[in-house]
Amino acid sequence: MEKIKMSTPLVEMDGDEMTRILWQMIKEELLLPYIDLNTEYYDLGLENRNATDDQVTVDSAHATLKYGVAVKCATITPNGARMQEYRLKEMWKSPNGTIRAILDGTVFRAPILVKGIVPYVKNWTKPITIARHAYGDVYKNTEIRVPGPGKAELVFTGADGTEVRETIHDFDGAGILQGIHNTEKSISSFARACFGYAVDTRQDLWFSTKDTISKKYDHTFKDIFQEIYDKEFRHKFEELGIEYFYTLIDDAVARVIRSEGGFIWACKNYDGDVMSDMVATAYGDLSMMTSVLVSPNGVYEYEAAHGTVQRHYYKYLKGEETSTNGIATIFAWTGALRKRGELDGNSGLQAFADKLERACIQTVEDGKMTKSLSLISSCENPVILNSLDFIRAIRATLEGLL
Repeated sequence: MEKIKMSTPLVEMDGDEMTRILWQMIKEELLLPYIDLNTEYYDLGLENRNATDDQVTVDSAHATLKYGVAVKCATITPNGARMQEYRLKEMWKSPNGTIRAILDGTVFRAPILVKGIVPYVKNWTKPITIARHAYGDVYKNTEIRVPGPGKAELVFTGADGTEVRETIHDFDGAGILQGIHNTEKSISSFARACFGYAVDTRQDLWFSTKDTISKKYDHTFKDIFQEIYDKEFRHKFEELGIEYFYTLIDDAVARVIRSEGGFIWACKNYDGDVMSDMVATAYGDLSMMTSVLVSPNGVYEYEAAHGTVQRHYYKYLKGEETSTNGIATIFAWTGALRKRGELDGNSGLQAFADKLERACIQTVEDGKMTKSLSLISSCENPVILNSLDFIRAIRATLEGLL
């Protein structure tokens, strides 16, 4: 077949460790034989981030704003051990956090459903997409260890010098304090991204906080969501026959467990962090979870929900065989290619993305899979393949579909 042409580049963000190895396998086996791949490449591997003082991460995010669509490999967020291992100049921030801040984006994560991998919650027959706010709260906190008796106050000093002061607690002994914040601008962006994604995917949107207890902080989230829905999105939801639904976080958890799935669940930052892992595990595995960062002005950055698979990478460096599931990384590419095709009016690119995803699912359903998938599959006699052979098996299935 003639290779599919691309008129506009994707922003390609390479990454670290085993996922970097899979990245190249996927390109060589599943993309380059069929697509005249047009990307603007950025190396977000930790060595290059260190060499460029992390400027490469900033540059890749601004390129994403320019072109509208990016695909990202998993990357290392360094800790103390990584500082020594890679001899870093400093402990660079999370690339995902840097990119989210520049794109002003919201992360949407959803499971990839395959017959034979049954969710632990048996009634979940449709995917649940977690929309996680990616700014503020405990991730931008300020903390104090209180050494002994004293008065703790929350103080805001306005630009004009006016002061608002509230007593937090009168300590009679040692304790701890934490200050968190958010901004109306960020919450509004979060809301617009959620409503826009619901319209784009034609799914109901649920949103949950604890506004009965947090009558100013969480209630502000609730109020901003409702105001933006009423002013900007209600008519679109009604035209599509989809619903916006608000409830308390504890009620939402109960409803989600009893549901069949098939909706977007929007959560504040920490709630989304916890619930996305819960949903991913309940559906089967993080290696079968998609992740897309969406900005309110319609910029998309696709990646896998999992990390760099460090343990497999160390085995790979020793020359040992690995059986690493690349499906989530493949779906990052297909999501980006489909969106690029949609924005450019390139139906061939969209159709190819659909067929490659179908090939991944069909290959697993035919009993060919990696070791981690075999552990959660109900397939009686799975054929366990190594990392590259699994990708080649997907290619064989894809050839049949093409």
